[in-house]
Amino acid sequence: MCGIVAYIGERTACPILINGLKRLEYRGYDSAGIALLEQGGLIQRKVAGKLQMLEEHLKGNSFTATLGIAHTRWATHGAPTDNNAHPHTSGSGDIAVVHNGIIENFGALKELLARKGHSFSTDTDSEVIAHLIEEFYDGDLTNAVRLAMSQVEGTYGIAVLSANHPDLFVAARHGSPLVIGLGAGENLVASDVSPIMEHTKKVVYLGERELVEVKRDGINISTIDNVPVPPKYHEIEWDLDQIEKGGFQHFMLKEIYEQHTAIRNCMRGRLNWEEGTARLNGLKLQLEELLDIKRIIITACGTSWHAALIGEYMIEDLARIPVEVEYASEFRYRSPIIDEGTLLFVISQSGETADTLAALREARRKGATVLGICNVVGSSITRETDGGIYIHAGPEIGVASTKAFTSQVTALSLITLLLARQRNMSLEKGRQIIDAMRRLPQQVEKMLEQEDKIKDIAARYADKNNFLYLGRGMNFPVALEGALKLKEISYIHAEGYPAAEMKHGPIALIDENMPVVVLAQQDQVYDKVISNIQEVKARDGQVIALATEGDEEIGHLANHVIYLPKVPYHLTPTVSIIPLQLLAYHVAVLRGCDVDRPRNLAKSVTVE
Repeated sequence: MCGIVAYIGERTACPILINGLKRLEYRGYDSAGIALLEQGGLIQRKVAGKLQMLEEHLKGNSFTATLGIAHTRWATHGAPTDNNAHPHTSGSGDIAVVHNGIIENFGALKELLARKGHSFSTDTDSEVIAHLIEEFYDGDLTNAVRLAMSQVEGTYGIAVLSANHPDLFVAARHGSPLVIGLGAGENLVASDVSPIMEHTKKVVYLGERELVEVKRDGINISTIDNVPVPPKYHEIEWDLDQIEKGGFQHFMLKEIYEQHTAIRNCMRGRLNWEEGTARLNGLKLQLEELLDIKRIIITACGTSWHAALIGEYMIEDLARIPVEVEYASEFRYRSPIIDEGTLLFVISQSGETADTLAALREARRKGATVLGICNVVGSSITRETDGGIYIHAGPEIGVASTKAFTSQVTALSLITLLLARQRNMSLEKGRQIIDAMRRLPQQVEKMLEQEDKIKDIAARYADKNNFLYLGRGMNFPVALEGALKLKEISYIHAEGYPAAEMKHGPIALIDENMPVVVLAQQDQVYDKVISNIQEVKARDGQVIALATEGDEEIGHLANHVIYLPKVPYHLTPTVSIIPLQLLAYHVAVLRGCDVDRPRNLAKSVTVE
């Protein structure tokens, strides 16, 4: 969840580290800090608050260091204070550490170190790492880190520097991602590629329980147990302009407007019109294996879980395969039954979500074939699954996911098409779906043209404290996702429900102060949803309806109508989520919220 940047080279480290933290601030932003190896020794600066506070604190300093580490924090152990901010130092002050993750046995380690004379000054679990390294240090920093991390239980991505070693820093990971960027006479380590790509596109993804010694002229990778690991080099596919705002006020709005391109990229080269199917070589499944699938489990968290629910509706309806959708955070703790013929998909934008990785490993332990749906090349999920699909959404910086969601739904549509054609779907039906999918990017663009209308609706209800979102069938998960977007970035209490469930409890909340967003496209449950709208109106609720183009009757019932283009039933979520994302965005802006960095949240949740 926290962001780490480390640099060694010939250039001044401080501005490189600060700019790197700006790229990573979506991972955590309640405090920030930096440690530099100046000629006079190790210095550190750290403050509570957003990165801007650290920048203000550093003004007027003329640092010349060419080696340093930096950190932006999402608090777990200890409140976000100056003292609890990273980096943390050893008792002597010669060793500095930045850490992402949770040290589960820090209490026992702290007690042991205290008996050996170590004194602690913070409330964090991370401080114990600096003291543990100091305890093992005998002149060899790399070996001290190795010995220290062999004693640690939990998850970590760390970067360590020492005043006694001006020509290297050491990094290690277990559960929390680290990427090494390889330049000319300089090298970097970061939590993801975004701080690296402006300096080099050549990277190495550090593996589980691996350690890297980083010098100006090269790297040495080994396991924590000191087994050498040959580096596997990758080229970053993203461009720098993809992680800039590009004239938009917020990353979230930029990413909402990038969705038509992201959907098109997800489909590119994967639609086979001649055979009416999808081409998904990354799944690495043969025809007979596809036919042998008896049950599918999809596991994910948050927005990805909502995409999984849409996948459940699609796969069951079109491919006729039973599907179960599980919260990844619950999956491994309930002793799931995984029998022969079970295929498991894990969905994660970052590929590093701790709960989803734990579910993946539990399923693998039980012998399941596990496939991934992911956005980040080289991430843990892509390395540990048997195969999968990259969604090709490009970098998503806004904490509240938008284009990753629609790209995940698109990937699930491709999987559904492939499975259905291998089973019972006709060639003609497959081609119809392909034609409809090819039209989706243009239809998403058409929805974006209604932003001004949606902004006006947002102004009408931005002062409300509660929202209710209702949908049925394929649009029930969209109602959940719409409610999640609103609560994430505007801090308004919002709930999504199956429309028919409203009368079983939530209807008690409805009055003239309750906006109710209803997904009311003309599909097989349209008449039922109209009845639900009438129930809301009978209690003076304010209805914002999402309706199909040409439906004039709904205007007599709803206070506001946002019209959606006609699309096949199974593809409706891709267009119906767009106005809900825009509604949440504009409500949050009007309420003065920090849209890209909502309180208490972080983009990549790498802790349990």
